[in-house]
Amino acid sequence: MKLSCPAFQHEGMVPPQYTCDGMDVNPPFTIEGVPEQARSLALVVDDPDAPGGDWVHWTMWNIDPSTSRIEGNTVPVGAVEGMTDFGRSGWGGPCPPSGTHRYQFKLYALDAMLSLGNTAKKRDLEEAMKGHVLAQAVLAGKYSRR
Repeated sequence: MKLSCPAFQHEGMVPPQYTCDGMDVNPPFTIEGVPEQARSLALVVDDPDAPGGDWVHWTMWNIDPSTSRIEGNTVPVGAVEGMTDFGRSGWGGPCPPSGTHRYQFKLYALDAMLSLGNTAKKRDLEEAMKGHVLAQAVLAGKYSRR
């Protein structure tokens, strides 16, 4: 399985429009090679370089496994967005306090739909995914504040 973004290359710089310095909307994604037996997809975006440890920028699950593209500033129909470390559900773009931070965009193919509401956090999602992950893909990006 592969997750890519037409706006930046793996390990490349995330364009400012997708960050707190720009429009702060999610970038577009392309999804390939989802296992046939997948019943849903989940996405986690986090920053392992945050001063207090891992900072969650976006969680989303129950994405239709036939989804091959997520457009910028959109959420796939039927998908659920969970709580971020910004204290709300939905995308919260890169916004490092200083220096260059790495951002991990992790896509999971699951053999089940998940019964989680939009107040669920990353740890709730990870707990619900246990034993259901069929495949995983990671896209990495970087960002530095101006």
